[in-house]
Amino acid sequence: MLLQDKSAIVYGGSGAIGGAAARAFAREGASVFLVGRTAETLDRTAKAIRAAGGKAEFDVLDVMDQAAVERHAQSVVDRTGRIDVVLTAVGFAHIQGPPLSELTLEQFEHPIAAYTRANFITAKAAAAQMERNGSGVILTLSTPGSRMSGSGFLGYGTTCGAIETFSRILAGELGSHGIRVICLRPDAIPEALPASHARAVFQGFADRFDTTVEEMLDGRAKSGTLLGRFPRLDEVADYAAFVASDRAGAMTGAIANLTCGSLVD
Repeated sequence: MLLQDKSAIVYGGSGAIGGAAARAFAREGASVFLVGRTAETLDRTAKAIRAAGGKAEFDVLDVMDQAAVERHAQSVVDRTGRIDVVLTAVGFAHIQGPPLSELTLEQFEHPIAAYTRANFITAKAAAAQMERNGSGVILTLSTPGSRMSGSGFLGYGTTCGAIETFSRILAGELGSHGIRVICLRPDAIPEALPASHARAVFQGFADRFDTTVEEMLDGRAKSGTLLGRFPRLDEVADYAAFVASDRAGAMTGAIANLTCGSLVD
């Protein structure tokens, strides 16, 4: 198994991407620690992992609380002896759709502040523990908005650009400690909509084009990707498990293109 005897923390472990990645990590032998704000959904994911033969625990905390995140990271080390993998897959509700003329400063700033703060706090807590072992993998999440140009996603596109830059620079800072940093960049994942804040986010675009979120995404997938579809949850999760493993030991500072060809590097 790719992650046998590894210890993995998934921040946002009750969400669609976080939950899928947690299940993939557990299937590959990792002991998974789910973190989020809703006990019910975290418990559901942990039970599903254990029912499939994996190891999972969960803790309720706010990733915006730096002291709480640092205490939790220490508690994981106390329980397992180490932290090998961290994925920050938290999501924050934010506004997409309005052009610059209608966008407020607060709407623009909110996703930038929230996502960069969460990634900084979780990476700092993990790195402090990983440095002691001389190894570890930190995974972040972005979207094609970091590379696209257009109207309606100024705040979140800037956010994704910031996360990717953060990941590249962090890889340079932590590489000498044996810590790898990889940013995963999937496009929209339609099957994640029921368990994600993304539906509300996409609704702003759909309303402007007088269509449904499903119809909008279907049209964009067919005409705007090389594969004629968007990525599936299992594809993103399985890739996360692979790059977190020693088989991807030569990879760091990378932005992984999981867009099905909506962007071509």
